[in-house]
Amino acid sequence: MSDTTLNFKEMCDRFEVTPRTLRYYEYIELLSPRKEGRSRFYGAREIARMTLILRGRRFGFSLEEIRQFLMIYEVEGTRGQMEVWIGMANRQLEVLEKQRDELEDTIQELRKLRDESAASLG
Repeated sequence: MSDTTLNFKEMCDRFEVTPRTLRYYEYIELLSPRKEGRSRFYGAREIARMTLILRGRRFGFSLEEIRQFLMIYEVEGTRGQMEVWIGMANRQLEVLEKQRDELEDTIQELRKLRDESAASLG
C-alpha cells in the first residue's frame, strides 16, 4: 500500500464519503493530504487514517475521540496507542451493551402490546 496515492475524487469513491465529509476531516486535521496547487493527494498514511476514522465512527466514537486517538500515535507510538484503544473499546462496549439491552426491552414491550392488540381483535 506504500505506493498507493489517491486523488480527492478517488479518496471519496474508495471510502464512499462525500467531498464535504472529506474536506471537513481535513479542516479538523484528521487528514493532511499532500497538496499540489489545488489538487490533493492521499498516501498510505492518510488512507490508513481514513480507515481508522470510519471504523471509529461505526463503533460510535466521536470525531474528537478519534482525533485524540490518532494523535497518541504521533507522541507515544503504536504501544501507547493500543493501550488507549483498549480502554476506549472497553468503555464503548459497555455503552453499546447497555443500548442493546434497552433495545431488547423495547422490542419485547412492543411485541407484547402488538400481541395484546391482535388478541383483542380476534
